[in-house]
Amino acid sequence: MKLENTKAQMRKGVLEYCILLVLDGEPLYASNIIQELKEAKMIVVEGTLYPLLTRLKNAGLLTYRWEESTQGPPRKYYELTDKGRKFLSELEGSWAELVDAVGKIRKSRT
Repeated sequence: MKLENTKAQMRKGVLEYCILLVLDGEPLYASNIIQELKEAKMIVVEGTLYPLLTRLKNAGLLTYRWEESTQGPPRKYYELTDKGRKFLSELEGSWAELVDAVGKIRKSRT
């Protein structure tokens, strides 16, 4: 088994959660989302991000609006819906439980 494959699968498993976290607070343009994820060492390319944004939008968790840009074509800004904020809150509880469970398992091995 290759370490890089496992690491990639782990990142994929939390990517939607991370996107929702990034969008919690303010609407963002896709390149801003990618930049925030990269700064957190969650490397994502546009080809991965856009299908996820579409899936989250179709699930009613995100919405978007077009905004004119002074440097080119209009930009699509994504933001959480009320349903998305509620879903994120539920995910945060699940994440805390998962971190706790992994921590307990790690601690029992030392």
